[in-house]
Amino acid sequence: MPRRWIAHLDMDAFYASVELLRYPELAAQPVVIGGGRRHQPQLQADGTRRFATLAGYAGRGVVTTATYAARDYGVHSGMGLMKAALRAPNAILLPTDFERYRHFSRAFKAAVAEVAPVIEDRGIDEIYIDLTDVPGAQDAVGHDATGGVRAVAQEIRNNVRRATGLTCSVGVTPNKLLSKIASELDKPDGLTVLTENDLPARIWPLPVRRINGIGPKAGARLLALGIHTVGALAARERAFLVEHFGRAYGRWLHDAAHGRDDRAVETRGEPVSMSRETTFDRDLHAVRDRDELSRIFTELAAQVATDLQRRGYAGRTIGIKLRFEDFRTVTRDLTLPQAVSDAAAIRHAAGLCLKRVDLGRRLRLLGVRAGSLVRL
Repeated sequence: MPRRWIAHLDMDAFYASVELLRYPELAAQPVVIGGGRRHQPQLQADGTRRFATLAGYAGRGVVTTATYAARDYGVHSGMGLMKAALRAPNAILLPTDFERYRHFSRAFKAAVAEVAPVIEDRGIDEIYIDLTDVPGAQDAVGHDATGGVRAVAQEIRNNVRRATGLTCSVGVTPNKLLSKIASELDKPDGLTVLTENDLPARIWPLPVRRINGIGPKAGARLLALGIHTVGALAARERAFLVEHFGRAYGRWLHDAAHGRDDRAVETRGEPVSMSRETTFDRDLHAVRDRDELSRIFTELAAQVATDLQRRGYAGRTIGIKLRFEDFRTVTRDLTLPQAVSDAAAIRHAAGLCLKRVDLGRRLRLLGVRAGSLVRL
């Protein structure tokens, strides 16, 4: 039986890198993508371009992505542009151009398919690839049992660069969970190949949040239990994790920490909806905690917008989910004339839904959802 090899490919700072192809003079500078039409670069009489910066930005826009130079200032995807302006006021601000990003997305996926056709589309800038049956993947190179699959992964990276001029980072392991982690170990422009034997040295020293599926709340609970690293999680008995996190999630945590994941690379399937929600540390009141609720509401809408844009979708139905202090759950939806994917439109529609709910009781949970999805 052939050894299972799954790759996770993530384009490096994708939107920003596409823009740097268009504006090579911005190479190595802090650049933030997320502005509007008014932030379009202006061509000067001498042939140079004048670029907008974050300095003095006022508005409710969010960062779609940022170059690695901007990330060094603490700017990251999903952050409000006003907050980003405080951290990196001199960073260049460019408008989003999703049509151009989708063009490069199609190009890099076609380049991958020339080498390995079994691909799971995870969004505009990332995919899973089943390399198990790709010719050469099972071959050893000298004494290196992973030499064949490493060569295949490098061929994929070379194809992507030739087709797009862009770099990508690839993690190759026996499963999707480990490959997702591995692709982030040597960014940007990295290739990491791991086997189960590499878990103690490469995976277990990492923070538990590096496992895809451990969010902020589960991460905080693990920290409270003294579990800071993947290795510390792996050292706990399955029964202990089930006791603290429930049967399904506790078992999954134990398997994840030991690098076990049997999910297949899915080549088909369209999402029905995309949503983000959060449970508050304390119950919030719609009036007395209005500012905090408004901030969280805006962040959730921005996160949904980012999810939609990354995967190339827009939603015609925007909805909200509320859970009150008595655990009663209420949902409201609004169908729009046209599908949307930007944060402001999602926030506005969700706000209209919110007006149809009696907010006389304290809230435990708030969520925002986009449904009736269409491909952009």
